[in-house]
Amino acid sequence: MSANPFIWLQHIAPQHGLSKLAGSFAESRTPWIRDRLIRRFIAAYDVDMAEAKEPEGSFETFNAFFTRELKPGARPLADSDQFVLSPADGAISQLGRIENGRILQAKGHDYTAAELLGGDAALAERFANGQFATIYLSPRDYHRVHMPVAGQLRSTCYVPGDLYSVNGATAQGVPRLFARNERLACLFDSECGIMASVMVGAMIVAGIETVWGGRVPPHGNKLFRQEFPAVGPDARSYAAGDEMGRFLLGSTVILLFGDGKVEFAPELVEGSPVRMGQALARKL
Repeated sequence: MSANPFIWLQHIAPQHGLSKLAGSFAESRTPWIRDRLIRRFIAAYDVDMAEAKEPEGSFETFNAFFTRELKPGARPLADSDQFVLSPADGAISQLGRIENGRILQAKGHDYTAAELLGGDAALAERFANGQFATIYLSPRDYHRVHMPVAGQLRSTCYVPGDLYSVNGATAQGVPRLFARNERLACLFDSECGIMASVMVGAMIVAGIETVWGGRVPPHGNKLFRQEFPAVGPDARSYAAGDEMGRFLLGSTVILLFGDGKVEFAPELVEGSPVRMGQALARKL
């Protein structure tokens, strides 16, 4: 067990119970609870409300504030014909090649693509020698997740798990963090071939939502897969930059691409800040 007190406390904490408690406060419509939470959060994390479409006092719940929409034009999109777009505001945790089926988490730690994708080894093989990018969303960031490229949704996989924090300290101290935490892996047929966007839950994250299904329901300890057709009324296609989901309290997005499909911008390294819509990689 880690000697870091912050990580040690996470090991022994009732992670799901704390997250449910935080979620109940985040959904409260009681004015003094809601407004105090919002005011203190803005002050503590220096949230830039000038970018928000709605003013501070207009939100029905803390979650509505946390997943606030931005003003039109606040996140201009790079040329999606040439580039893969950043799906979210945040910072690069890691990015690079998927080597021998493994994804770098932090120095000394990695995990397998198969683990991340719910144990599907055949699916993970389609990303062999491909590229990944892990983007950490801090509390002050905009928390909607968007499409990095145009694509058609083919399946989702809800993977139950822990709810460790996903900040840098925990990524360095908890082995296989992103393969241990609760997550939703979304698979797309895209302009860059097969593409996965994995939304990873974290400590006190009260939920994950998608634009096609709303709040992702908890499935206990059961992995849950859902397939989507290529044609018909249930088909789901999205353009680059379209919203695909959101976090109710923050977390991490992991993108996976196949071999030879994208090349990340050379200036992006561990810790680089990114904003939704900026050029993350060049299409090959």
